[in-house]
Amino acid sequence: MVHFGRLYRSDNLGRLTEADREEFAALGIRTVLDLRRAYEIERGGRVPEWDGLVWQNIDPNHREWDPGAYDERGGVARFLADRYLDLTEQGPAGLAGALGVIADAGNAPIVVHCVAGKDRTGVVAALTLALLGVSDVDIARDYALTQQSAARFTAWLHKTHPATAARTPPLFYTLTPPEAMLVFLTELRERYGSVERYVTWAGLAPEQITQLREHLLDG
Repeated sequence: MVHFGRLYRSDNLGRLTEADREEFAALGIRTVLDLRRAYEIERGGRVPEWDGLVWQNIDPNHREWDPGAYDERGGVARFLADRYLDLTEQGPAGLAGALGVIADAGNAPIVVHCVAGKDRTGVVAALTLALLGVSDVDIARDYALTQQSAARFTAWLHKTHPATAARTPPLFYTLTPPEAMLVFLTELRERYGSVERYVTWAGLAPEQITQLREHLLDG
């Protein structure tokens, strides 16, 4: 079983206010791993500098997605899976760095986030869970749970960044069909043989994979 309460994922934690402090503190989070680009941090803010909280920023440094590249004939799942595969090809060092932070037990409990918490964060979470032996079906179900917070995130985006919201298709921020994650994981293995082989190629040391499993698996 995956150890409960040691790894969380979220959308932008720059949305937190003093009113959220007590509830956030109750999670016991020590480390915030922010996967956003510099301009996204400047635009959306970062987690408050509360006592005992360490903020780390690792940008996977992949190419920006083009909304105009979406082809309805392929569907949302295919588009997202292709973007996630692009991320693994373009930003391997950043992904390995993020997994290395998660693998360090001293950083836990840790929360990982980007802007919407579904793409960069979803890929990092999926790679982590796959290394822990979680089935693809369960990983895809976890990924799809992002849909539960989509309405709140979209409302915040329209209120605070209306221009960005107006020009961005919903699939960039709110749609998380489980099929997208299933296709991504299947095709990543077809390219590299296994998730473990991919992450070691990307730069994650074998001993870090061992450390990841030691503190995130329970019993």
